[in-house]
This record gives sequence, structure tokens and C-alpha cells, in this order.
Amino acid sequence: MFEERIKEIRAELGLSVAKLADKIEIPARTITGYERGERTPSIEFLANLSTILNVNANWFVSGNGDMFNNKQPSVNNDELEQKVVEVMKKYGIIEK
Repeated sequence: MFEERIKEIRAELGLSVAKLADKIEIPARTITGYERGERTPSIEFLANLSTILNVNANWFVSGNGDMFNNKQPSVNNDELEQKVVEVMKKYGIIEK
């Protein structure tokens, strides 16, 4: 599920693994691990997708809604991380 969504984001934005990694400041091998299903994306990864690329966290976790937010979130990073954690708990990605 996450593997395909990351690929969809890259395709939509026309980004290679290396370019996505540069944009969200993580190693390309980490993204490759996510896309192969070898690793589960971290909360920090999702927060970076949301803040830097405007990816809808709800879509990323559940597949519901639009891929991208209509506008930049008006929350600070701590609030955004809390919202991401709530969504991940809701869908059983992390423990409650």
C-alpha cells in the first residue's frame, strides 16, 4: 500500500527516487526500502511529505481523499506530527 503510494507521488511530481530524497532530505536508499516494502515509512517521512510536498496524510495512510492538500496546512510541525500520529493510529499503522 505505502509502496504504491510513494510511487504514485513520484510519478505525479515527475521525481526520481534521488530527487524525492533530496527534496525531503532523507537517503534515497530509505525511499527504495519503502517502495520495496522492506520498511514501513516513518512518521517523520510522512510529516515531510505533508509539509514539503503538500501530500495529504490521510490519502497516504488510507487511500481516502485527494493525493495533495488543496492548500498548505496552517499548523506548525508539532501539530502536524500529532495529526499524522492520530491518522496512523486510526488506521492501525501504529499502536494506540
